[in-house]
Amino acid sequence: MIQSTKKDYFLKMLLLALFISLAFIAILPFYASLIASLKPAQGIFRFGINLSLENLSFENYLTLFEGKGLRVWIWFFNTIVITILQVSCSLIVASMAGYAMAVYRFKGNKTFFILTLFALIIPVEILLVPLYELNITFGTVNTYPGVVLPFILAPFAVFFFRQYISGIPKAIIDSGRMDGCSELQIFIYLIVPLMKPAIGAMTILISVFTWNAYLWPAIILRTSEMQPLPVGLATLLSPYGNNYPHLLTGAVISVLPLIVLFLKFQKSFISGLTSGSVKG
Repeated sequence: MIQSTKKDYFLKMLLLALFISLAFIAILPFYASLIASLKPAQGIFRFGINLSLENLSFENYLTLFEGKGLRVWIWFFNTIVITILQVSCSLIVASMAGYAMAVYRFKGNKTFFILTLFALIIPVEILLVPLYELNITFGTVNTYPGVVLPFILAPFAVFFFRQYISGIPKAIIDSGRMDGCSELQIFIYLIVPLMKPAIGAMTILISVFTWNAYLWPAIILRTSEMQPLPVGLATLLSPYGNNYPHLLTGAVISVLPLIVLFLKFQKSFISGLTSGSVKG
């Protein structure tokens, strides 16, 4: 019994050391970028990105938001607007689609589910040309709808909601129907409150995807006043000069909202991803 206890303790310490090491490896690049963002340009070009704490200052952060750097506020605002629109619209559409596929039995239900799984393996790059032509047709080039609408229906979110709702007891839906609720009322007042963990998980995942999106916004948005942070920061690198200090500073700032978002929804994120793994 004592040997078994010692063995369990040793395994726990070994796993703890492993996880601490992995966490250190994951945090190290961000820490290096944070330190580099606090150093002058001469130091970065001369010594590269390193972990030295010498000659640190907030000069890069001050100059980034002054003069021409005021565009950073515009890029930041554009990113927030696009992310809010994308997340809200995708959650509404994907949750309702997942609910319909999980609850209703109609002709072609399995076909739609298979098509949803198939859409997960289609590379986005092969859709860029037809999507761009559609935006030209509808006149949504260089607009927020042009960025959001092509990806409003996220296949992974539909699949996730469908699987989550499939684990909700059907008796809840039947009780709502017996009480005279419409199908929309059942979804809003009975199902949505039970989907909070799934909604929290999808909020984080879709937000991270949208906040860091570069390729499609770079194609569809033509002016600097409409560009989000990833596209705007990329303009700091050009054949005429690379502004690495401000690029690193902007990159550090762009990560902070995602950290706050994860801390706010981390409980829902974990419970949403692990829901259904244990039944009882």
